[in-house]
Amino acid sequence: MNLRKSLLTTAVLAATLGLTACGGGSGSDNEGTTPPPVNKAPTDIAVSASLVNDDQVGFVVGTLNATDDSTSGLTFSLAADEALFEIVDGTTLKLKEGIALNFEQQSDAKVTVTVTDAGGLTFSKELTISVDDVEAQDGVNIYEFASKLSAGSSVSYSGQIARHALSAEIKHYIGQLTSDYVTTNGLTGSQVREQLMLLWGDYETVKDGSLKFVGDLETKQRSFAEISSSGKELSLKVAGKDSLDKMHKAWQEEGNFLGWTDFGTQDKTPEGLIFHYFDLLAANIDKYNGGEMLVDPDDNSITKLYITESGLDLNQLIQKHTLGALMFSQGTDDYLDQGLEADNKVSDEGKPYTALEHQFDEGFGYFGAARNYLEYSDDELAGKGGREAFASGYNDYSGDGQINLTSEYNWGNSTNAAKRDRGATVTTDFSAAAMNAFIAGRKIINDNVGADLNTEQMDALKAQRDIAVANWENAIAATVVHYINETHADLDMIAAGIAADPEDSYTDEDFANLAKHFSEMKGFAMNFQFSPFSPFNAAANEGKFAQLHTLLGDMPVVTDAAAIADYQANLMAARDLLQNIYGFNADNVANW
Repeated sequence: MNLRKSLLTTAVLAATLGLTACGGGSGSDNEGTTPPPVNKAPTDIAVSASLVNDDQVGFVVGTLNATDDSTSGLTFSLAADEALFEIVDGTTLKLKEGIALNFEQQSDAKVTVTVTDAGGLTFSKELTISVDDVEAQDGVNIYEFASKLSAGSSVSYSGQIARHALSAEIKHYIGQLTSDYVTTNGLTGSQVREQLMLLWGDYETVKDGSLKFVGDLETKQRSFAEISSSGKELSLKVAGKDSLDKMHKAWQEEGNFLGWTDFGTQDKTPEGLIFHYFDLLAANIDKYNGGEMLVDPDDNSITKLYITESGLDLNQLIQKHTLGALMFSQGTDDYLDQGLEADNKVSDEGKPYTALEHQFDEGFGYFGAARNYLEYSDDELAGKGGREAFASGYNDYSGDGQINLTSEYNWGNSTNAAKRDRGATVTTDFSAAAMNAFIAGRKIINDNVGADLNTEQMDALKAQRDIAVANWENAIAATVVHYINETHADLDMIAAGIAADPEDSYTDEDFANLAKHFSEMKGFAMNFQFSPFSPFNAAANEGKFAQLHTLLGDMPVVTDAAAIADYQANLMAARDLLQNIYGFNADNVANW
């Protein structure tokens, strides 16, 4: 039987003392006795493997062991602030849950391990863990699955990409609406609103028009019709307009849609808010055309006509609300919820996929990630550098010389996930966690084509679905935190300007930045209500979504220094609320 060294030492001392007390032996006190062993500190630490696979969340590295004068009583530990790794079951070194390492960002990672022996002596060593650049493989780190029903791929979600493209086209169109552009092109408010309504709700009219938002990018598709042939209106899929029996709320009923107060003449519904924003934009343009200058509260001229005098950036509000009321709603509250009840035995209307495969693909499509999303670094997804072929958030991985918008382009919330990972002080990996779960879930479906999933398989699929939608929402929540911080900083500068010179406090660009940051914050913050899986739906968080929006308000406060300070306090309270609900690290919340 092995004894801890400290216990062994005690036993030897007791025996020695006992012999002396009984008068045993002759000569000196130490004659005929064995000196007690001296405990020595461990001298080395190793791990049975020192390689992690690229992009695999929670990867198990190997078993820790130490060189010591005893093999028992050893305890391994990491620093309390260790961001990447954890030790489980006493000796197993692994990446933390939700964390992956990306070879495109780092070829290795360092971790300092400490071993403590039974006598309390310690030894620490920095280990280097290499990152293996795993070859791209369908169904492993690429969202691609061969059909089990016919030749070719079973993956299809072109309708979702068409709606991403429509939203991007609306944002591009509104972004042009400066005072100079409106004057040069002789645009009226009604003309602008008419064009927006076409892009929003009349696919047949706009589908053959060229895609202007892509600019000079060489894309495989040059029109909406080349992405998806027909019937892809945004209006058909906004919360409350489609699959009413599948939605977790009756969005058409007044009082169910929260987060905004004034809808003007429009219905108080998710789509009604879009139309209200269109109305505000048209009114801005008509006011400008009528000879009235648009001015901010400091009397600076507003030349970006999508910014209101109260500090709303309508372009940002429209896009971010669409990401929630349509993309996040459809993805979570339709395709990845009741959609998982679809058939997996036979072809869906003669297609190379089953209905269940297609439902899951469509949910993934609204997340917006390119098929080889895991091959990008966070910098590349955020458009902040990296390899030339990836650095703008798209990559021609098929090698045909064009960017396929349905498979090689990153849209919407998939890019925001990487931006927040990139900006985290303490490592997060919303992007890899979501994508790995989407791939793993789709593989469960593909592996079982020809039969409906049994209980165990369905539970496994739903577990991956839960990981995917949780990290999708975490990225949205972290983005709201980011824009709370940006808005707070904008208000610091404006308050300082008011204190220095009440008559000339800030510039038009200062006000435009505040409007942009506030509107991104507010637009994203309305998204949470659209997912049935949101932690805001938990009983413990009842009423907190409404509380969040009471704190954020419907416009930024810039009237005077005292009012600004009060509003900034509300912003910090909103940030604290999000930190608590999503369990975010405090350093990340402060620095995102």
